[in-house]
Amino acid sequence: MESPPEKAASQAEAITMSGGGVYSLATIGAKHVIDAALPLVEDAIDAVPEASFAEGFTLADMGCADAGTSLDMVGAAIARIRSRVPDVPVTVAYTDQPRNDFNALMTNVHGLGPFDAYLDDHDDVFPLASGTSFYRQALPPESLHVGFSATAMHWLSDKPGDIDGHVHMVGATGADLDRFRARGHADWRRILSHRAAELVPGGRLVLVNFCIDDEGRHLGSTGGVDMFDTFAALWQEFLDEGRITDAEARSMTLPQYYNTLEEFTAPLVDADEEAHRAGLRLVHAETRVVRCPFAADFEQHGDAERFAHAYLPTIRTWNESTFAAGLDPSRSVDERGRIIEDFYGTYRDRVAADPEGHGMDYVHAYLVIEKVA
Repeated sequence: MESPPEKAASQAEAITMSGGGVYSLATIGAKHVIDAALPLVEDAIDAVPEASFAEGFTLADMGCADAGTSLDMVGAAIARIRSRVPDVPVTVAYTDQPRNDFNALMTNVHGLGPFDAYLDDHDDVFPLASGTSFYRQALPPESLHVGFSATAMHWLSDKPGDIDGHVHMVGATGADLDRFRARGHADWRRILSHRAAELVPGGRLVLVNFCIDDEGRHLGSTGGVDMFDTFAALWQEFLDEGRITDAEARSMTLPQYYNTLEEFTAPLVDADEEAHRAGLRLVHAETRVVRCPFAADFEQHGDAERFAHAYLPTIRTWNESTFAAGLDPSRSVDERGRIIEDFYGTYRDRVAADPEGHGMDYVHAYLVIEKVA
């Protein structure tokens, strides 16, 4: 998951995924989402005109975090590329915002961490890292053959404000929701504009993004306990108890927007849109729900404490930096740390006491986009 880019608001600037390789170890569900996209990636590779990569093929993983969740996919993609042109050099461009943990990324890519590395299986593969957000052009013009991104582009370029009484746009209404929707639409078009510049003619994008599906489902809300409502309720309890201030409660707003499938596809099918004029065309669009692996395991083992302790780390990897940055900096580091630990501890205890319905099912839009020649 990528964080917002440079020049974002101060709280947005502080957002990072957990470093040191923790992110991929705790987010097996995100790997399942990527694994499910592999057939789309392979089809995209097959569709790229062979003449365009006779001297080299560039694959990009944008918003890559520590790269652990995509290692298997990238390895399989390289094998597919080589099935077309056996000796072609392959560049794998890993891009994320400057505060990403690139040390963990390269540790994982080179097989020095807890994951197997595809570099052991392929020669003439060149992994490169760029601390450039996907809100900027990260690669030279017409140099990218297949671009991939998963569970990343819901992070906004800036937080358009705080949400009254909630922490996420899925719980927003009125003017609050309007502000997030406007920012989300503008940011999506900005992303597409840069990718259009980077792609070779005939190149493709496989983009897997959090969404709100046609049934109104979204991450952590597929029929059980709503995860974001739980976040909001817990912070409200901390406010009512006087543990945080009203300003801090409002600052817990996550700078994210979940598009619908219609919102994702609009710039690609409307001839008046910039992305369409730049040559981007929609090839495939669908939504999928990938089961929370920790909730699925709980259905088998039935141990509520075990479930709660396994489930909470995956939540912390992507929202702890936002919540911590929302606390008043005049508080001591120790005090802020205690509040954050108490927040997640309270959540964990609540799950352990009544686990039914908790979980973080992933709801994604799977898009394939082509740049026409």
